[in-house]
This record gives sequence, C-alpha cells and structure tokens, in this order.
Amino acid sequence: MFAKSAVQIAILMLATGGFANAQDASPSKPAAAQEVQTITVTGTGTRGKQRTQTDTPVAVDILSATELTKTAQTSLDKALQYRVPSFSTVQTPVNDATSLLDPYEIRNMGPSRALILINGKRKNASALVYTQTSPGRGESGADISAIPQDAIKRVEILRDGAAAQYGSDAIAGVVNIILKDDPTGTSFTAKMGRTAQGDGKSHAISLNHGMALSDRGFLNFTVDVSKNGLANRPGILNAQDEADYWGTTLAVTAPFLAKYPDGGNINGSPDTKAAKFLVNTRYEIADDVNIYANAAYIDKDVSSFANYRVPYWKTEADTYGLLNKNGKYEGYVPTFLGSLKDYNATVGTKFEVDGWAADLSLTVGGNEQRYRVTNSINFDMANDYAAAKAAGKPLPPQSPSSFEAGGTDFSHTVWNADFSKEISTGVNAYFGSEIRSEKYKIVAGDFASSYGAGANSYAGNSVRDAGTFKRSNYGIYGGASFDVSKELVIDTTARYEKYSDFGNALIGKVASRYKVSNQLTLRASVSSGFRAPSLHQIFTQKKEYTFSGGNIQVSGLASNISKEVEALKIPKLKAEKSESFTLGLGFNPSRDTSMTIDYYNIAVKDRIVLSESIGSGTGPGAATLNKILADNSIVGIKFFSNAISSKTSGIDYVFNHRNMDFADGKLAFNVAGNYTLQNKRTGAVNNVASIAAAGKTVFGSVQDALMFTSRPKFKTIFGFDLDYQDINFSVNNTVFGPTRFNNADLGTEDLNVVFKTKTLTDFGVNYKLTKNVTLAFNINNIFDVTPSWKLEAVNNKAAGEALLAQPAKVKELVSAVTFNGRYPMVTYDGSHFSQLGRMYNLSLNYRF
Repeated sequence: MFAKSAVQIAILMLATGGFANAQDASPSKPAAAQEVQTITVTGTGTRGKQRTQTDTPVAVDILSATELTKTAQTSLDKALQYRVPSFSTVQTPVNDATSLLDPYEIRNMGPSRALILINGKRKNASALVYTQTSPGRGESGADISAIPQDAIKRVEILRDGAAAQYGSDAIAGVVNIILKDDPTGTSFTAKMGRTAQGDGKSHAISLNHGMALSDRGFLNFTVDVSKNGLANRPGILNAQDEADYWGTTLAVTAPFLAKYPDGGNINGSPDTKAAKFLVNTRYEIADDVNIYANAAYIDKDVSSFANYRVPYWKTEADTYGLLNKNGKYEGYVPTFLGSLKDYNATVGTKFEVDGWAADLSLTVGGNEQRYRVTNSINFDMANDYAAAKAAGKPLPPQSPSSFEAGGTDFSHTVWNADFSKEISTGVNAYFGSEIRSEKYKIVAGDFASSYGAGANSYAGNSVRDAGTFKRSNYGIYGGASFDVSKELVIDTTARYEKYSDFGNALIGKVASRYKVSNQLTLRASVSSGFRAPSLHQIFTQKKEYTFSGGNIQVSGLASNISKEVEALKIPKLKAEKSESFTLGLGFNPSRDTSMTIDYYNIAVKDRIVLSESIGSGTGPGAATLNKILADNSIVGIKFFSNAISSKTSGIDYVFNHRNMDFADGKLAFNVAGNYTLQNKRTGAVNNVASIAAAGKTVFGSVQDALMFTSRPKFKTIFGFDLDYQDINFSVNNTVFGPTRFNNADLGTEDLNVVFKTKTLTDFGVNYKLTKNVTLAFNINNIFDVTPSWKLEAVNNKAAGEALLAQPAKVKELVSAVTFNGRYPMVTYDGSHFSQLGRMYNLSLNYRF
C-alpha cells in the first residue's frame, strides 16, 4: 500500500504544478515513514516522475520548516531572503501603502513574474500595485507574509520559467508553500525580540495542532498572533544645512532642531499587528479516493509615517492653525494607517478513473486593503474655506485632519482539473485545464481625501477613479515525460491560454536530464512563456504625491482605458512574452555531499512598465500633453505601457556537505549563491509617439536602474551548522553584492548611487531543554552592519567625475537623495538590505 501510494503521488504531481503535494504523507503512517515518503516525492518542476534535487531536469530548492525557523525572521518573505540567493526583498525607505507588504522577486524579474502556490494551487495576488520610486515599481505580488511560518512543512522553489505548466506569472519561477499535515501533536511557540537600539520590539505567539480523523485523514491548524513595534532610523539634521536647504535662517531652524534633532522624521520599520489562521485537512473516503481542503486568513494593521513637515517647510499660516497642538504649531507628521485582510481557500478531490489519476479542485482567494490618513490637511479645502471667508461668501466644508482614503480589493476564483497516467513503462502522460475569474475593485475614499489635490501626503481614491473590473480566462495543457533510456529523461509540455480582455497565448517547454554517472547529472530546459497584464495595471487610476527638492507635487496615474491615455494615443496593454533556457549540473560525490550549478537566460518582450512621471513638454507636439496636465491640475502624468524588452542571465550554485565529525558533534557546511551576468534592456524604448513628440520618454534612467540594478549584483549565503548533544549551533553569512540607483533627485544620468557590498552574519543556538521543550536564541546581523553608499560616475564618466570634483555640488546631490540627511543609510529611493542593524530574538517552543 505504501509503495502504491508513493507511485500514485508521483504520477499525480501535475495536481500540484510539478511539486510535491502537502497531502503526500498518510496520517496513519509513523513519522519515519512519512519523512521517507516526503523525500520520495520531492518536486522536479516537470509533469513526470519525482526525483531528488540533483537529479531534476530543472533547479528546485527545498527548504524545510526548520531552515526557515532558524533565520528568526518575522515573516516568510524575509526568511526566504536569507536562505535563497536568487530571492530578493527589502523594506522600502518611504512606506505608506507599501508598508503593508514588501516587493519581492526571483532572479531580478519583479514580483509579478514569480507565481506563488499553496499546496500546489495558485494564491491570489495582492490588491496593491507598487507605484513609488522603489524596486518592484508598477507591479503586484502575492502576500506570502500572510502565511504563518508555523503552518509550513516546507517551501519548494522552482527556479525556472514555468508558464507552460502554470500559466501567467511564472516567467521567473514558482514558490510552492507546502502546509503541515501532521495528524497528531500540538506545538506552542512564544517569541520576542528587539533591535540593538532597543526599538522594533516584537512579540508573537503561535499554536499548531494536528488531529487524526479516524484512521483515514487528518486536520492540522495554526493560529498566529504577532506585533512588531516601530523601529526608527532617521538621520540627525544640521541646522545650517536646513537653513540653506529651505531658504531660511539659522535662527528659525536651530530652535526646532535643538528639540527635534532628527527633524521629527520617522522612517525604518513600521508598527505592525497581525492575526493569522490556517487550516489544512484531508480525508480518504474510499480506496484511492480522498477529499482535501485548506484555508488561510490574515488580518493585519500597519502604522507608518510620511516625512515630517517641519514648521519652516509648512508654516502655521500654510495650515491655518488647523494642525496646532495645545495652541502651538510645531509642524506636523502625516500618519498612514493601513489595514489588510488576505484570504485563500481550496477544496478538492483526488481519485482514479480508468487508470488515470485525477485531481479536481476549486480555489478562492482575495486581498482587501483600506487606507487612512491622520494628522494631515487638505490644502485646497483649507484655501477655499479661507478665500470664501475673506470674501464673505457662503463657507464650504473646512478641511478635516483625518481622512478615509479608500483602498483596493482583488479576488479570484480558480477551477482546476488535472489528469495523469503512466501509459507505458517510462512514459507518463498528463493533461488538464484551469478556469480563472478575477475581480479588481478601487474603493473611493471620503470627499475630503480626494478633493483638489487630496489629503496631504496621500490622496484618497476619488469617486471618478473608483470602480469594479472583471475578467476571466481559461487554459488547457498537456504533455508527457519520457524515460528515453536509463540515463536520459525528456519532459515536454504545451499550454494554450485564452483571456476575455486581451487575447490568447500558446506556449511550450522542453526539459531534460542526462545521468552521466550515478554521481553526475546534466540538465537543460528551453521554454516560452507569457505574463498577462494585471487588472491593476489596466485599471488603476489615482492622484499621487511626489517629492522633489523639498517640494510636494501632485501627479496623476492614468488607467489604460482613461480618456487621457486615449488622447495621448497610448496602446492598450498586451501580454509580455518570454523565452528562456537553462543549463545545469548536479553532482553527488558522496552520500553527504551535493552540488548544483545552473545557468539561466530569460528574454522578455513587450515588458510592462509604469512610465516616468511625464511633465510638461516644450516641443511642437506637446500641446495635448500640456493640456491634460493643466486640465487635471497635475505636474506630471504616468501610465502603464509595453515599453521595453529585457534580457536577464546569471548563475545559481548550491553546495552542501553534511555529517562531518567535529568536537564530538556533527557539522554541516553549506554555500548557496547567485551571480547576475546580465540584467538589461535590449533594443530601443518603445516610446509613445505623442510623448516622444513632446520631447519626453516613458522609460528613463531612473526606471532603468530600479528595474535592472536595484537588486544585488550577486548574493552568497554560506554557513555552518553544528549538532552537539542537545544543542544546535548555526552561523550563517549573507553577502549582499552592490546595487545601483539613479535616484530621481540626482538630476543626471552620469552619476549613480551605489550601495556597497556588505556581509551580514547571523548566529543561532537551539537548545533542547527537555524532550518537549526547545529554547532558541538568535542574534541577526551580529556585527551591526548597515547599508552604506557612494556616488559613482557612469555613462559619460568624465562629466560624472567633474561633478564629483566639486564639494559644493556633491553636498547638494547628497542632500537631494537623502532629503537633506533624513535618509542617510538608505537614500530616498532604496537600499539592498535592512537598515535596522543588530537584532536579538528569543523563542520557546513546547510540543505536547
């Protein structure tokens, strides 16, 4: 029965998109047998037989729950950052809506090109589209931080183009989160932590419980409640520099900065509260027939801040005394309060019919976000009120100091039907279909939040921009895996996808592996793919605040169906198309040693980007653009377009050596890394004719840097793990290579902000106090390393060096990218790892 089940699961791999299914272990089997079976069904990223990692046709990372827990990171995305070299994420310096979830990506391809699965089923995207000048700009990703870590059995990461297997969004790879399926036992975990500076205090408790459903199934659930306190890392301001910057006097700036040396600025890691729940279950109703389900929910609240409006920037006269505290005005700091609810659920059944293994399932999921701005003002309302009062006219509504800014919702419903069969020895055939419907909703804020320029710091969604937008698509796929010989395996897949709003796609993939010997395996794949424009990219429309040189300006993001976009003759969005190939090898010289090296090359055509904020033009063709800006009272307009093509190539490598004898214990050593060879735009920018006629471009140097050089050039993770009696010691080092930004406020293409290569070291101790109790202590970033950067000449290096040779000019440029020193470590636009420095974490786990 055990062997038969393992074969069935291997054949049924298509039901999980080529990965191991969370229902892979029978609840009636003992723990040891379950672990053997888990290894048997490790995912391969193909639709054929399951194989070990070094034996797979494409690169797959398998991370156990223990490996994730050892990072002591507070969320799954941050844990992956310190375990997977090609996975990148970082908290943005200026937060507002982005504080709800950070952008992440695989192989520098943006958050929307990595597909997230839970137990092999597609997870819903977030309702948020990143529109700030930061990495991930113009894209959306699923909220993987919503999954409680204590509910995770393992994470499988397919580092290969996989759209032919999974459909849209899988150009760069797939992250499959496998949930715990333990039928017995309870685990309670309490955690606490803080930074070396005493802030950023975190507290969390979680409960995981498994129960058997007679001898035919299991139910496993997790409850997780956490709070991460504010960690603030502002710069200390110079009174004379402030006076020069704002065009005032030392007598004005010095008294305020004597009381508030950091200018009242609050940036770093926001205050976050979250409650998470997840349940996973399966029940065998008859031989070879079972039903399964899982569901997850998170309720998260985040509090972050805009830049402090010092009283010599926004004066008491500007605010009409509306933001005075106790009759006194000391400037103000707008507060951004965000609430997020994310949910997903799957129910399905697996059975066999005429020798075909079948999996039918229904998945629903959604993400809802609401935004609130407090301690702020709508200047247009305040000005109109003052003007009417002075003229003796009827008074309009006065500006409030608190605003409901609306929000966004996204949801989907997915039907899957998957079938597979070993039709002859060494030949596995498979086919299936997916039907998906999506809904995106822009929720209007209150009247005051969007009137005129809107609430200062974050304008609410207007009634005009609000709406509900839907689409549907279906896909069919088929393929086969062939054991051509004992050494050679070839897997082929083809997929057809049809969308209700923009068209269709026909794509395919071929992957193979060749065993040179029992120790050495060669592998390769070639595939085509696509990524559909998201509903967010098609329909998002809003006013936004942009910051430049101390000035707050209002720009507009126009939807792809707006009259403004139509007037500018901007084409409708179409799908991105990709072509990729990989070459790799897996080497197992001994039972305890393994190594993989993989080369990847990904070309994307018609890549969708969020344009520059395009200001008024001066050319003979600028009339239409300038009229749109004037009619909407904005200084710039941006929009989504298929603006560029790109090429990304690099090398991933992983080395593990285990079970070395050391000090009466067992030592393990691991190295994993990623090196980017190319990540660049190919060919000319597909500029819109009307924008070009106005002397502007939709894609400039700022966008180029954000998309191609704002993630580390390389990242290497290396460390040791020592098991000694009841204690485990771990030391892990993460090397973040350089990143480059062409910050918007630099005002030149001949200089870059270059973040220097840094190494962060984490130390952890896990002590098994008793059979049931484990105490863990971690120091993350033990040497308190923080980001640092420099200005470097690029492009016309002579012109760049000439700028750097002028101390006064350098001071001006540094002031521009740090808002006069308010963001000294990370700059206004970005960073390449956390600025919080050393962090201490303590956890106690009790199993019973």
